[in-house]
Amino acid sequence: MPHTPSGGAGHGTAATETGLMSIGTVLNVLRDEFPEVTISKIRFLESEGLIEPRRTPSGYRKFSAGDVQRLGHVLRMQRDHYLPLKVIREHLDAMERGEAVQLPVLGRQRDGEAVPMVPEAPTVARIGRQELLAAAEIDEGCLAEWESYGLIAPLEDGVYDAESVTVASLVAELGRFGIEPRHLRVMKAAADREAGLVDQVVAPLKRHRNPQTRAHAEARTKELAALAVKLHAALVQIALGVRLP
Repeated sequence: MPHTPSGGAGHGTAATETGLMSIGTVLNVLRDEFPEVTISKIRFLESEGLIEPRRTPSGYRKFSAGDVQRLGHVLRMQRDHYLPLKVIREHLDAMERGEAVQLPVLGRQRDGEAVPMVPEAPTVARIGRQELLAAAEIDEGCLAEWESYGLIAPLEDGVYDAESVTVASLVAELGRFGIEPRHLRVMKAAADREAGLVDQVVAPLKRHRNPQTRAHAEARTKELAALAVKLHAALVQIALGVRLP
């Protein structure tokens, strides 16, 4: 079999007779260069439109050498340049159209050479207590009760994460169906366990001496959180026997 000149992603490819590979084979190929890659990661990149593997009549994914090469490019740009998936997708699509494109550089110039910079951590949007009450259209009594059950909690300086508005609105909406805040403690406990699992996975990155690796932990956390949310939603739908729009 001819060698594909595209770094680790094309080396030692074990393809089937049709030239297509299973997701397990792709994983083994990529792990030479990307030891942390997982099947979930490959599926996530597919769901984000970075790759489009073929499907067998029974639904199994089959990857071409081009798919594996594209995956290698995606993982390399994430690892080396910390680019968001949207930028990576646009870059690769432009390359496939034959356009001359230059990879965006995160960094400053020093003596004509790019010096990577650690992306600043995103500033968490915060709101005050009165803003939260107004945005969620609730009163002090409701907020105090929800805080007592741990559904909403202020940050250290007494303000709230903007996501608290979403939580408050959903709690209020569920209340219209007779679901009380005390009933939601099981959801809060499940969310805490899921968050703990994600944190356990990214903890080694957060403790790394390399500041860029620590910054990469933020992107990995968001990616895992998105997968956890999708899994949770799917499991709830299966348990109830319904499909959400």
